[in-house]
Amino acid sequence: MEYNVTKSDEEWRQELSPDQFSVLREAATERPWTGELLDEERAGLYTCAACGAELFKSGTKFDSGCGWPSFYESVRPEAVELIEDDSLGMVRTEVRCASCGSHLGHVFDDGFGTPTGDRYCMNSISLNFTPAE
Repeated sequence: MEYNVTKSDEEWRQELSPDQFSVLREAATERPWTGELLDEERAGLYTCAACGAELFKSGTKFDSGCGWPSFYESVRPEAVELIEDDSLGMVRTEVRCASCGSHLGHVFDDGFGTPTGDRYCMNSISLNFTPAE
């Protein structure tokens, strides 16, 4: 996929914290229950911490009990890129920012009780939150 925002690893390292670089650019995962946005309940918009692209609306966030912020759909289908991930000996679907290719987390089809049935399980460190005015 061709991204709107392209930078070298060195440029990303200058803009992101070491932990953000590890998650966003190297597909690491933050520890569960540690993310700053896990318990965020205000109305607002979640954007990519790397490039600022709009990703999720607060109204789609729900408590999945998994330890990471969860959403049942992205702000627009084209806002995220879904990629098959078999890196841990199981098949999962990785979620990346469609604007810059940064790793956000994974999506699972076990979001029972949500309108879509999906659970976008995102790393807090991959997201920025802007409260509604």
